[in-house]
Amino acid sequence: MYKFKIPAHEYELSFSRSGGAGGQNVNKVNTKATLHWSIRDSLTLPPVVKERFFKKYGNRISDEGVVTLTSQEHRTQHMNIAEVIKKLHEMIEVIALPPKVRKPTKPTKSSVNERIKVKKSHGDKKKSRQEKHY
Repeated sequence: MYKFKIPAHEYELSFSRSGGAGGQNVNKVNTKATLHWSIRDSLTLPPVVKERFFKKYGNRISDEGVVTLTSQEHRTQHMNIAEVIKKLHEMIEVIALPPKVRKPTKPTKSSVNERIKVKKSHGDKKKSRQEKHY
């Protein structure tokens, strides 16, 4: 499932009142879950993966190196906690594997010839439209 699983002691959860549907429940229960994870202090991720995380999600990381994620989709605190942890693990999964290195390839001889043939035919078509000036 997850290659890198962040242990619970590496992140902090805080709760607040969330907006949206829920009726009177919204006004009295802190169901919105906010996760704070210090990626700089994390011992779980190797430095290479941390570097890729900073490159991809740099806009979500504070100056102190803390990633902040929130979830208020569900009406229960428990489900929002599970959702915010799932979001973090999905972000890590995206950058866990290094990107494939592109190997530059040359066009085939037939594709080069085809391109030249098409260019030649376009040129001939335009040439046939011109008036002959002697």
